[in-house]
Amino acid sequence: MSARAAHEWLSRHREEMVADLAEYVNHESSSDDLAALDECLRWVCGWLDARLGEPAEHTRLEREDAGNVVIRRYPGSGAEPLLLLAHYDTVWSTGTLAGWPFQVDGDRMSGPGVFDMKAGLVQAVWALRALDALGVARPPITLLLNGDEETGSLGSSDAIVTEAQKCRAALVFEASADGAVKTARKGVGLFTVTITGEEAHAGLDPTAGASAVVELAHQVLRCQALTDLDAGTSVNVGVVSGGTRANVTAGSAVADLDVRVATSAEAERIDAALHDLRPVNPDTQITVTGDWNRPVFERTPCVAELYELARECALPLDLDLRETAVGGASDGNFVQAAGIPVLDGLGAVGAGAHARSEHATTTGMLERSALTAAVLARFA
Repeated sequence: MSARAAHEWLSRHREEMVADLAEYVNHESSSDDLAALDECLRWVCGWLDARLGEPAEHTRLEREDAGNVVIRRYPGSGAEPLLLLAHYDTVWSTGTLAGWPFQVDGDRMSGPGVFDMKAGLVQAVWALRALDALGVARPPITLLLNGDEETGSLGSSDAIVTEAQKCRAALVFEASADGAVKTARKGVGLFTVTITGEEAHAGLDPTAGASAVVELAHQVLRCQALTDLDAGTSVNVGVVSGGTRANVTAGSAVADLDVRVATSAEAERIDAALHDLRPVNPDTQITVTGDWNRPVFERTPCVAELYELARECALPLDLDLRETAVGGASDGNFVQAAGIPVLDGLGAVGAGAHARSEHATTTGMLERSALTAAVLARFA
C-alpha cells in the first residue's frame, strides 16, 4: 500500500481528526497534576476503544508520583510486534487552557500540548484506522502511553525498555524537527554541585569563615569550561543558590547543571570531570550528585535503515523526508540504548514546543499519518 492511498482516505476524515485532537487538547495533562493526568488518560483509553476497538490486552501500571503507564496490545500480521511510543503529559500547568484554548486558523492548530505531542498520538491512531479501512495488513502493535516524559520518565523508563525488548522496532510520535524525523538525540545529564563552607560574621571577622558562594563561583566556571560544542557537548549551569544573609559568610551553595552530549565517550568524559572537581579553597568541600537522565541516542546502521524505509514510503506523497540530529531527548533514547531500532519525530509538523507559539498544521497531520500507515504496512 502506498502512502498516497492512505492520504486520500485520511483527507476524507480530516475534520474528525481535528475534532479528536481538539478534544484531546481540551483534557489538560500537566506533568505535575496527577488528578488531571488520570482524567486525561481515562479519556484517552475511551477514545482508543472508540477508534480502534478494544485491545487484545490492556495493562495499567500505577505510579505513585507520576502519571500512570498504559500498555495496549493490538493483533496483526506476524509474530514480532512494533512498539508505538507516545506520552500524554505536557509542560503546561493546569488552567492554561482557560486563556489559551484550542484553535484552528486556516492550516494552523494551536493550544497547549498540540505540538508536543498530542497531535502525534492522533496521527498514529488514524494511521491504524486507515489501514483497517483499506483492508491493508499491519503488524501486531504495542502502544505504550506514559505521563511523565516531560519530567524525565523516571516512573516509566523501565516499562518502556521492557516492552521495547519484546518488539522488533519502535516508532516514537514526538513532534518532527521542521518536518524532519530524528535519527540522533543527545544524552541528558542532570547534576548538582554542592559546596560546604564555614559560616562566620562577614563584618567582624571576614577571614574566619570559608565562603561556599565564592568556591561555587570557581566551580561554575570549571563546569562551564567542560563545554565542547564541536563534540556536541554543552554544560549549562542553570540554577545557583547559596548563603543565608549578606553579613554571613556563606556556609553552603548549590548549582544545578544540565549536560547534553552527542556520544557515549563525551558522557564518560563529563562524568569523570565532574567527579574530579577539587576545591580552590581547601577549607571547603565539594559534593557532586546526579546522573544521566537519558542515554545518548546515536544513529546506528539499524536507525539509518529505518529512516531509509520511511524516506521511501514518503516518496508517493512527493515528500523528501529529511533526517536530523537534535539536542533534546525523548523516550526513544532509552529504547535505542537498549539495542532496539528507533525512528523518532514521526509526530506533528509545526513548531513552538514548550512555548506560547506552539502549533501544528492540519496538512502535516494528514501527511504524517499517511506516512505512518505506509511504514506500518511495510512492517507487515
